[in-house]
Amino acid sequence: MAEEADISKSNIFYYFQSKEVLYVAVLEKVLSKWLSPLSEINANQDPRVALKTYIEEKYKISKKSPAASRLYALEIIQGAPHLMAVLKGPLRSLVREKVAVIDGWIADNKIKSVSAIHLIFHIWAVTQHYSDFSTQTEAVCNHSLRNKKFANEALNTSIQLLVDSLIP
Repeated sequence: MAEEADISKSNIFYYFQSKEVLYVAVLEKVLSKWLSPLSEINANQDPRVALKTYIEEKYKISKKSPAASRLYALEIIQGAPHLMAVLKGPLRSLVREKVAVIDGWIADNKIKSVSAIHLIFHIWAVTQHYSDFSTQTEAVCNHSLRNKKFANEALNTSIQLLVDSLIP
């Protein structure tokens, strides 16, 4: 955050009441960045294009900001003490809205029947795995999303499993 504001790390505390307030601001910014591509999905889009684009954007974010993803994951693992209001409020509303879009695509026979909420959770799990569990991925595969071929294989596999398999 200090780098983005072009000020020293010590000066950033001038703008926040406490480290906790700064921590929450960072978490909310991470969540906002991740939710931006989800917010773009709408009922008028072709489902394959919309879901594919969403997955691509989530991979880009995971590749670019792995530490932010791990910080968010740690907050969630700890029971979301700082973000519960956001999770139960704006996040819940957004997800319900997108579930309705996916359910509409299903009703219109644009995609196969699937639990929309679990589809969203699966997309989150897959795209954030490469950040949250990068140590495991690198130990097992000797690669990360920084490796272009490995990143393309991960992305293409996710699209094949989470998007192409849903198209009738």
